[in-house]
Amino acid sequence: MNAKTYIPPLTGIRAIAAFMVFFHHANQLDYPRPIFRIFNEFHTGVAIFFVLSGFLIALRYYENCEISSNWYRRYIKNRIARIYPMYFLITVATFAVAYWLNDNTVYNNFPYHLLLIILNIFFIRGLFDDLKFTGLSQGWTLTVEECFYFLAPFFFIKIKKNKNNLWKIPGVLLLTGIILVLIFRNLSFYGFYGNFTFMFLYTFTGRCIEFFIGIAVARICLLHSEKIKKFAFPVYTIGGFLLACTAIGIMASLPLSKEYPFGQYHPIGIISNNVILPCGVALLFYGLINEHSLFKKFLSTPTMQLLGKSSYIFYLVHIGFIAHASNSWAQGEIDKLYNWLYDKGWDWFPDNINGNVISTAIVFIILNIVSIILYKLIEHPVNEWIRRSSFLEGKNAV
Repeated sequence: MNAKTYIPPLTGIRAIAAFMVFFHHANQLDYPRPIFRIFNEFHTGVAIFFVLSGFLIALRYYENCEISSNWYRRYIKNRIARIYPMYFLITVATFAVAYWLNDNTVYNNFPYHLLLIILNIFFIRGLFDDLKFTGLSQGWTLTVEECFYFLAPFFFIKIKKNKNNLWKIPGVLLLTGIILVLIFRNLSFYGFYGNFTFMFLYTFTGRCIEFFIGIAVARICLLHSEKIKKFAFPVYTIGGFLLACTAIGIMASLPLSKEYPFGQYHPIGIISNNVILPCGVALLFYGLINEHSLFKKFLSTPTMQLLGKSSYIFYLVHIGFIAHASNSWAQGEIDKLYNWLYDKGWDWFPDNINGNVISTAIVFIILNIVSIILYKLIEHPVNEWIRRSSFLEGKNAV
């Protein structure tokens, strides 16, 4: 395997991760208890993204990274091309729609609206507990991603010098996060490293283990894959899937309270989410790369490839004004349908089929269609244009 290797199942699994987060946010209290508790922990799709980011960035840049001005500018240009255009477009649209509708919820009572827009556009708001869900609320994860992107080449250089840095660096990052919380938790600066739960769940220093587990899998695939025992049966795929399900099951079984609205917030849940789950995801990735399985075939189908490629946009729009408008329309149409059925005396369907399930399915389909259209018309062309351009490259760039 080399840096340019395209791995279809890992594109397909991006869609699975994004869909998990969608169903997490679309969860309903009136769902059957087991389904509600499982969906309640489907935020774990974010962990899949973090491990995948660590793996893909290491796969592409680990062996050829260098700390030089020209190389680093090209590297950052590629990262900007991949992440920023759609994020910027949808973030600006979010604030514009909020202004038009006089909706101040996107500001979360932050008084300096222009400053908050700037903090959102430049990924800074994710460092503050009080501001992390402002604007495009799910965009807090991109603050975590961007911290990794900017620092990854330096990590790679350190790891290549001493492989023990693969576990020492995340230890230092976690310690740094703990120290920051001890310093700032009593200062009340909009929640900047305001508590340990925020640090472990919403910052790069707290979530760094997931990225480094992804790096470890990439190093194995690049340097040591031939030393790993291969099985005729998809052992790594199944083992990784079961371990990931076990981590989700642990979180889903933990008691909920005002302090712990998700199992993820519980100390045991943090360990399950930040350590056990990424280990399962890493094994699953290794299996999808090196083993033959029905799951691999499914993720590699053209449909899953398209959904995977458009999954970033799906993630950006799955909550927000587009999702809200889609849900309002779907709920209205379902109400009309149910009233019509009652008028006809056909009570069984509306009495036994949860309308929220139908509206969620409709919104899911609409958002996928919107995502594919935006991917085809905007994201992919702009990505390619930026990569071909001389943006950020100096006169001496090669």
